[in-house]
Amino acid sequence: MLLARAQVGHITGMGLLPAKISLDNPRVPSLRPVEVEALADTGALFLCIPDHVAAQLQLQESSKKEVTTADGRKQLCPYVGPIHIQFQNRECYVGAVVLGDEVLLGAVPMEDMDLVVIPSEKRVTVNPLNPNFAAGVVKGFRVTD
Repeated sequence: MLLARAQVGHITGMGLLPAKISLDNPRVPSLRPVEVEALADTGALFLCIPDHVAAQLQLQESSKKEVTTADGRKQLCPYVGPIHIQFQNRECYVGAVVLGDEVLLGAVPMEDMDLVVIPSEKRVTVNPLNPNFAAGVVKGFRVTD
């Protein structure tokens, strides 16, 4: 298993947790979605997909991204998209780094869908504080006296 940890900083102790997700190409709605068992990794930033998933979804490279893999190597990888991700009652649209031999769900799409990791149960789920829809901060706020 080649893991593509596109990360900043150190490797977290959180580990990799399974998450069943659906991926599709919004530019080609006639293609069937690809259902995958992804590895959710809070220490990774991006969605990483293997070449065969990018080909299946007919995703086009738009640019390159430099990523740092789990072994510390820097690597220039194709960046493709957009990709529509669905997890339970959540969805988001992101780009993906083409790397590795399985799907890696990083922090950017997990934050976008308002997902949380429950380490004691070894699972990923929707944020229980917002069970019906994703929520997030769009700007900081200032407290005044």
